[in-house]
Amino acid sequence: MTIEDVARRVGVSPMTVSRVINNFAGVKQSTRDAVRQAVEELGYSPNPAARSLARHGGRRVGLLYSNPSAGYLSEFLVGALDGAQLSGSLLMIEKCGTTAASEKAAIARLVAGGVAGVVLPSPHAESADAHAELKLHGVAAVAVGTGLLRQEANSVRIDDFAAAAEMTRHLLSLGHTRIGFIKGAANQTASAERLSGFEAEISRARPKATSLVEEGDFTYRSGLEAAKRLLSSKEPPTAIFASNDDMAAGVLAAAHHRGFAVPEQLSVAGFDDTPITTAVWPELTTIHQPVAEMTEAAVRIIADGGRGQTPGVTAKPVDRLLPYKLVIRASTGPVGRV
Repeated sequence: MTIEDVARRVGVSPMTVSRVINNFAGVKQSTRDAVRQAVEELGYSPNPAARSLARHGGRRVGLLYSNPSAGYLSEFLVGALDGAQLSGSLLMIEKCGTTAASEKAAIARLVAGGVAGVVLPSPHAESADAHAELKLHGVAAVAVGTGLLRQEANSVRIDDFAAAAEMTRHLLSLGHTRIGFIKGAANQTASAERLSGFEAEISRARPKATSLVEEGDFTYRSGLEAAKRLLSSKEPPTAIFASNDDMAAGVLAAAHHRGFAVPEQLSVAGFDDTPITTAVWPELTTIHQPVAEMTEAAVRIIADGGRGQTPGVTAKPVDRLLPYKLVIRASTGPVGRV
């Protein structure tokens, strides 16, 4: 039995059931009695961890995750923990898949724990189903790292278009006129923004500059395979810009395997500035996305009373744009330097 089963039996929302179970105010006595009766009849047993959080007090902040990048996830969790500590909040973390059913189940568990809001990293930040489910329960949402501002949710992000454009200008300034680009996951709007920023700068540099675009999905393996395709072409690029660092690390592996000297024969650039950038050789030029700071800010938005948690209340969402930084390391250099 789940909290949703109890809610359906009584004809109320899971949030209302949670409020009754956790002895929160704001629920009329007749509803409390009906919920308690349904709990007994259905044999529903609340999650012990959620009950412990409820007794502890303080604002509870939920977080969903399923990002395949370990480096990105570690930065994300560090920021979430820092934000929770600084704001005196309690953090509830749920791992889930990217299907609507998986998101709904994870959100139901967070709602049962009485969360005031949920931090949504990509790809959940892009999920219309996740946002709709949270809105249904009157729970605030903060989308982190999304490339497209959602009108119904709070957001913390960087300007992915401008960041990718700046990296492309860096490569062009080094004399590279044939540049490969590896796209990110198709279900994340940041991927499209990074591609658009790259293509905008290539268009400005034409006819001198040309581009070769390959598919990727933010994983190391997809970067490796895309780089193999790029480097095996009749006219391989002299620089490859990957949409994240994991894929850029895969590009380095493919380059080493095929005998391309980096950066003498091939410049390689990534995006995010995750720990892998300084764990590979040569160290990666990348865009520093302040992932930990972004997540910390998202938690603070909820802890400070993020918009949307009260049903029927309309407020302008918070949109926080944080600065990015071009970080130049040893993986990029002038074209043709042998």
